[in-house]
Amino acid sequence: MSDLLLVRHGETAWSADGRHTGRTDVPLTARGVEEALSLAPCFRDRQPALVLTSPLRRAVATAELAGLIGGLPDPSLLEWDYGGYEGVTTVEIRRTRPDWSLWSDGVPPGDTEHPGENAAQVGARADRALARVAPVLAADGGDAVLVAHGHFLRVLTARYLGLRPEEGRLFLLRTGTVSVLSTEHGLPVIAGWNTRP
Repeated sequence: MSDLLLVRHGETAWSADGRHTGRTDVPLTARGVEEALSLAPCFRDRQPALVLTSPLRRAVATAELAGLIGGLPDPSLLEWDYGGYEGVTTVEIRRTRPDWSLWSDGVPPGDTEHPGENAAQVGARADRALARVAPVLAADGGDAVLVAHGHFLRVLTARYLGLRPEEGRLFLLRTGTVSVLSTEHGLPVIAGWNTRP
């Protein structure tokens, strides 16, 4: 079976500040561009059979800079919709909700562009993305690559491993990294995590 490679986009100004960046379409910083370019060696010897990207420009740009040309946008790969917490840091949220956790407490509704999602809704999108790549992986004709966002990819990893979406909290994911989901003896495993060349 082929591998599923997960690429978290490079740094943005909001990710550098720890701001929840869901659907706001912010660009890569200069450091984010460098991170994306540094990923190219990871794909030099691989011929992905399928590359999917979040439609947001930070993911699309990361894919292109890493040499993953021809990626197809897939709205299932959008980041968690943070609703009323879009653009807000965890530190700011905890001033009024000291024990708040995205994974267990979720987000309040926002405006019409940011209605918010819970973990189950993000998990359902992750399941759709996994269903889309499953035939490619099963055919063993090449790897599949998903270029997306931190919280979404953490949820997707949990779902790949058969865990609840909320268990994505266990998988810290840095910007500008590649992670590899694979199988061993027919069972899903993490074969590499948070790697950079």
